[in-house]
Amino acid sequence: MSNHPGILYIVATPIGNLEDISQRAVRVLSEVDVIAAEDTRHSGALLRHLNVSSPLVSLHEHNEERQVRSLIARLRNGDSIALISDAGTPLVSDPGYRLVRAAQDDAIQVVPVPGPSAVLAALSAAGLPTDRFAFEGFLPAKPAARRKRLEALTAEPRTLVFFESTHRIADSLADMAAIFGPEREAALAKELTKSFESIRRGPLRDLHAWLTAQAERSRGEFVVMIGGAEETAEDDGQQAERVVQILAAELPLKQAAALAAEITGVARNKLYRRALAQTRSEEG
Repeated sequence: MSNHPGILYIVATPIGNLEDISQRAVRVLSEVDVIAAEDTRHSGALLRHLNVSSPLVSLHEHNEERQVRSLIARLRNGDSIALISDAGTPLVSDPGYRLVRAAQDDAIQVVPVPGPSAVLAALSAAGLPTDRFAFEGFLPAKPAARRKRLEALTAEPRTLVFFESTHRIADSLADMAAIFGPEREAALAKELTKSFESIRRGPLRDLHAWLTAQAERSRGEFVVMIGGAEETAEDDGQQAERVVQILAAELPLKQAAALAAEITGVARNKLYRRALAQTRSEEG
């Protein structure tokens, strides 16, 4: 075993346009002892384009547990490894989590080499709020499970971001319009950085109508973004009351209401009266 373990690099690769690869990424890929790739045939084409000759090994969801042991052994012996996905930033809806975690647990240095990301590229051009967002990855394939997941997100105030495939995009948009409401503002990004890139913003109803108007519009890789639910005064009040209840378990009611008012911005007297009424109701 080497006295100096290697480094695990997490290298972002293009999501479509090959010009998006960074000089640093090319250098790291050229210098490492081995590159772990989700699909070696797909990644091999990219590496040939970049004139990178580092050897490839596969790392995908079906062999990850076995490969992690082998790759960690190589890192311990001083080899440096680059982890790449089929496209974009590794570990974003891609395998690799177990390898990164195992390397960190073994005190092996993990170094990100940032670059293209479909999530961030889509958000940057969506025209939706981006100060807060929640990435949900791919929705379940089965309709009932997909609708259940969407229903759990109806009150989410942050912009929601999903990946979706060619085969399910129309059904997913229809479910989103039904569950979030046809007027909920959303954006649809298709084939980002590729020749037929398209980014559209509008009500979910309109996006679904546009997509289904022509069969070829459903072809490609999609990022769907949905504007967050509006936070109402009622929601704020309910949250403030919950804060009072939590604090009241450890503090006198008046003090709990005062602290909750500072935290939430809701009037102290209002919170105290509601909490007192709730306490009397429970006692009665």
